[in-house]
Amino acid sequence: MKKLKVGIIGCGTIFPMHAESIRQACGDIAGLAAVCDIKQDRLAGAGKKYNCATYANYRQMIDMEKPDVIHVCTPHYLHREMSEYAIERGINVYQEKPMCVTINDAVELNKKVKKHGVKFAISFQNRFNPSTTLAKTEAASGKIGRILSSKLVLTWHKPDEYYLKSDWKGTWDKEGGGVIIDQAIHSLDLLRDITGSEIDWVDACTANRMHVKVQVEDESAGVIMFKNGSYINFYAICHYSYDDDVVMEIHCEKGKVKIIKDSASVFYNEKKWPFNTKTARPKKSEFIDYGEGWKDYWGYCHSIEIRRFYESILNNTPVDVNEDEGLKTQWMIEAIYRSGKTGKKVYMDELVREVTGA
Repeated sequence: MKKLKVGIIGCGTIFPMHAESIRQACGDIAGLAAVCDIKQDRLAGAGKKYNCATYANYRQMIDMEKPDVIHVCTPHYLHREMSEYAIERGINVYQEKPMCVTINDAVELNKKVKKHGVKFAISFQNRFNPSTTLAKTEAASGKIGRILSSKLVLTWHKPDEYYLKSDWKGTWDKEGGGVIIDQAIHSLDLLRDITGSEIDWVDACTANRMHVKVQVEDESAGVIMFKNGSYINFYAICHYSYDDDVVMEIHCEKGKVKIIKDSASVFYNEKKWPFNTKTARPKKSEFIDYGEGWKDYWGYCHSIEIRRFYESILNNTPVDVNEDEGLKTQWMIEAIYRSGKTGKKVYMDELVREVTGA
């Protein structure tokens, strides 16, 4: 079987999740050929560790190496530019979330993927957690009935010092926002996907309550209403005193699914003993060693999503979290921010017409 030639742009904090996934989980079907970063110390360290070529210019890396796949692991505002450069040259792209900083850029990137016919994936690795798989399977089976509503509570700790470590975090133009686009996006994406319906409207509030050196939101709460009548209640802050476990619940007609961090339990409304339940939690054998500094709240399933993406390229099969899925979540994020800034309910159909003219 052909082995895919891979390049990674960005050797920062999230880099090991990608590089180690390639080395430990995809070695039989892919190899890391080159890495790119503008910071020479990080670049040199990555090149030495993975015995691969190094570049300070991503265009040069792509043109010289001609990889089958690139991973975009750079600040949000660079996602569209870097992904499009590869896409226009027929290269498949695995990109960190979010799709782009703005909805307009995301719409254009989506068009570019389709025009050039490459494979494109967004890194929403928590979709592949055992907890998510159980929740989605139970919801799809109909055994616990129609989803009535869901809730998300995310309370994390991201002080001013966290944002000031970089020149892009905590900015509207380069990061695109705060707790919603950077932290809560993963959980909101999960619940949107599990609900399995198009969004009708969003009513949300956003605020900066505790940070003094950045202007993006550190708190958001609201309702996301779907066209099938189900809705999500969410509350997300990054001004708590520590990174607590994310808690989600999916309430259905015949039971509910409770997700705490990356473990899930299904409870059925059956009035008998013993109560019928199902559980799912990570197994030690499923973990790979991402190295020092890995934050477990990221989720450990990058390796699963990356391998599945590579297999979709080799077998020409559909991508799990493709450009359309990335765009749907970007629309949701845009609606939350617009509602928060205007204080008004945002109807998704109207938002799409406004942005696309369709």
